[in-house]
Amino acid sequence: PGRIERKHSDKDNKPVMGTGPSAPNLAALVLSPFPSSTPLTLIFFLFFYAKRLHPKNCLGVRQFAETMMCAVLYDAANSFIHQHFVEVSMSEEFLALPLEDVLELVSRDELNVKSEEQVFEAALAWVRYDREQRGPYLPELLSSIRLPLCRPQFLSDRVQQDDLVRCCHKCRDLVDEAKDYHLMPERRPHLPAFRTRPRCCTSIAGLIYAVGGLNSAGDSLNVVEVFDPIANRWEKCHPMTTARSRVGVAVVNGLLYAIGGYDGQLRLSTVEAYNPETDTWTRVGSMNSKRSAMGTVVLDGQIYVCGGYDGNSSLNSVETYSPETDKWTVVTPMSSNRSAAGVTVFEGRIYCESALQPPHGHLAPSSRHAQQALPTRSCLPWKQDVCLRGL
Repeated sequence: PGRIERKHSDKDNKPVMGTGPSAPNLAALVLSPFPSSTPLTLIFFLFFYAKRLHPKNCLGVRQFAETMMCAVLYDAANSFIHQHFVEVSMSEEFLALPLEDVLELVSRDELNVKSEEQVFEAALAWVRYDREQRGPYLPELLSSIRLPLCRPQFLSDRVQQDDLVRCCHKCRDLVDEAKDYHLMPERRPHLPAFRTRPRCCTSIAGLIYAVGGLNSAGDSLNVVEVFDPIANRWEKCHPMTTARSRVGVAVVNGLLYAIGGYDGQLRLSTVEAYNPETDTWTRVGSMNSKRSAMGTVVLDGQIYVCGGYDGNSSLNSVETYSPETDKWTVVTPMSSNRSAAGVTVFEGRIYCESALQPPHGHLAPSSRHAQQALPTRSCLPWKQDVCLRGL
């Protein structure tokens, strides 16, 4: 019953199966693909399997569904595998997969992993399960893993030191390529696009963090909360070491950064990073300037802060932070002073959009209205772009 649609991956045009509804959403869809003549016992047999998917059996269920040509069950199992890849990779079924299936799996954009390092560990565990037979496949596996997205420390201390990698010239070349990604950003455009594209499991909802802010009395807060859309509840995280309102927030390599802000008395240059795995905050390098209400974005693994307010005036300065070196660097300033600006990244460029701010941060009522009626847009390298009228 049904038909399995084959799609093609971006990397090598090998046929791969399409993904579809997850098991919890299957009830409303389970009957639709079946002809009216399909026995109800078969339909509910397949539904029974879909509702009992587990990291230890989902690969077997997917294989069974492919044999039966049941698209609904196949897609449900496939989606489950992507959502629970880390747990699935620890199962006997995963370790028994043929090379082609492992390559297809580690190449998928949809894998739900916190870091690319988990994909590397899964592939290495598969090789070590039958080292003598599978060792020669390691270069092909590492070519399908997005090593440049691993932390530099992990590349040096874990990947490069592994005995299987050290004794393979092709593997060492791939590690060097990944290290160059961090050491020489100018070479990044020359890498295959799929190796630097973050994975995104579209069937998994993310978490929403609320960082700092103001209470009803106008006091700056160090409180941090996280919202789980699936559980539909808020939970408190460990508080920041410093109260911050009008704080810049960015996420890089699984860490959440709270940047600058206002503690109720002073504008801040300090920065701290939150690790959700350990529920802890760690102080990292401070910015060169104190600022609150800055625009914050991430581009190519670097954090950029644009403009803001230092307590006396709005700023046009821009700084970038490298998590690898833990240092902030001043880059080309914007053409205009801006605070509380909207900032975004598009096609490798940073766009900053807000009402123009005077050097000293205050406008007479009439001029304030005129300035806000003509917000402007700039991009890095900064140049005046199209004005957005009528906002």
